[in-house]
Amino acid sequence: MDKITIKDDFIKLGQAMKLAGLVDEGVEAKIAIQNGEVAVNGETETRRGRKLTDGDVFSFDGKDVVVTRVEV
Repeated sequence: MDKITIKDDFIKLGQAMKLAGLVDEGVEAKIAIQNGEVAVNGETETRRGRKLTDGDVFSFDGKDVVVTRVEV
């Protein structure tokens, strides 16, 4: 399982997908999310603005990524 690290309380799903390298541009994330190709914590997610927090796991294209928050 891959991991991304955030400094804020949350990251939006579309931004997280870009940070994880699963998509190159936001529009790719938008299309994948709207088409129901992305899951958050095991459930299909269709909101690009879904806020992910520490411990959330999102999945796309056979890859799972966990969000971790680092204290600054």
